[in-house]
Amino acid sequence: MCKFQQYYQVCFTMLADIIPTHQAAQWLLTHIDRLLDHLGLDRAKGVEEWVYVAVIVAVALLAGWIVRRCILFVAKRFVRLRDSAAGRLMLEQHLLTKCSHVIPPLVVLALLPFAFDTSSPMLRLFRLALYVYTVVVVAMAVCAVLTFVWTRFDEKENTNNLPLKGVLNVGKGIVWIIVAVIIGSLLLGKTPGAFLAGLGAFAAALMLVFKDTILGFVAGIQLSNNDMLHVGDWIVVPSTIANGIVTDVSLTAVKVRNWDNTIVTLPPYTLVSTSFQNWRGMSQSGARQICRSVNFEAYTVKRCDDDLLQRVSAKYPKMKTFIDRAKSAGKVDYDPGTAVVNGTIETNLGLFRAYMCQYLLDHPLIVTDQQILVRLLAPTTTGIPLQIWCFTTTAWIAYEAVQSEIFEHIAAVCGDFDLRLFNYASGMDTETVEMLPADSRS
Repeated sequence: MCKFQQYYQVCFTMLADIIPTHQAAQWLLTHIDRLLDHLGLDRAKGVEEWVYVAVIVAVALLAGWIVRRCILFVAKRFVRLRDSAAGRLMLEQHLLTKCSHVIPPLVVLALLPFAFDTSSPMLRLFRLALYVYTVVVVAMAVCAVLTFVWTRFDEKENTNNLPLKGVLNVGKGIVWIIVAVIIGSLLLGKTPGAFLAGLGAFAAALMLVFKDTILGFVAGIQLSNNDMLHVGDWIVVPSTIANGIVTDVSLTAVKVRNWDNTIVTLPPYTLVSTSFQNWRGMSQSGARQICRSVNFEAYTVKRCDDDLLQRVSAKYPKMKTFIDRAKSAGKVDYDPGTAVVNGTIETNLGLFRAYMCQYLLDHPLIVTDQQILVRLLAPTTTGIPLQIWCFTTTAWIAYEAVQSEIFEHIAAVCGDFDLRLFNYASGMDTETVEMLPADSRS
């Protein structure tokens, strides 16, 4: 027997000293002898031992069941009286039930030595099996407690939705690694230190087997410490098809629910080793950016004349103030504010820029404490791009509706400024040219 097994035996001997197992064992043995006499069976040592083992196993299971029922009864009464969230969670996760599984093997271990001689190989075999079983149920109880503590912390304290499930998985993994070391040392009759030293030769193989777990653990720490990812964040990973809401972050997987309700599973180290886009800042700010452009035909851009200015002033009264101020000042005042009207009265495109600034400022769903900008981009072969830069609501459907409304409005009113959107020639354009008289085509 190794020192480690001797340590276990000392622990359970101390348990036997605390609990009056000697009297209980003698009482059981006496009644087993009477039962065998009543049945007319020989009181052989082997038969007596097996009957005694069966009886103490039944007693242990009964004791565990009674204790479990008592604890659950008291816990349910407590939850009803106090209406405690922790108590409800404890019952939902069956924490007390899982912890009560420790009782039967302890009872058996306390009563078992009285059935066999100290040198009996059956005693050593039963004791070894019970040691292994006890370690396993204790580990299950510890994991249940860890899950309960993590769930309570995640519900009450984790206000930032940090990905802490990986920490729970690491804790459980450490518990089961310890269990594996203890069981291995028990089965091989060695101390845990000697057992671990013997595993050194297999370190490379173990690292290969647990490569994803190790990488996931390191990546989980980086994601948590750098506040890179929360459950509930909208992320986009360009190198994958992931584009949706993070639903779960564990030691080995990050689950993303895409907008089509498909689930994409990514290893955590993918998010650390490559770049990804997190829209959390947009959600927290309450404003989402609109940044799109339309192209105008370059030949439709011209200098403003009095007729165009009068027509625009008459049709859009708010533009009259801008036009009159620009005329009286002789120049446009380029205000560097974040939400102001900027444009010119030199060209119809500059006048249209001013009109769109005013339109955005008057729109009820455009955020006016963020930057509003209507600007021209570098001309291309497809015309002169006019870019709209502003912020609106983060609600997806409302965002798309506002964005569509803005560009629909541009298409509808640009003709009032003698502007035309760029379009490639279509079949309808060809038919129109062919229908024109020959002198008109020239």
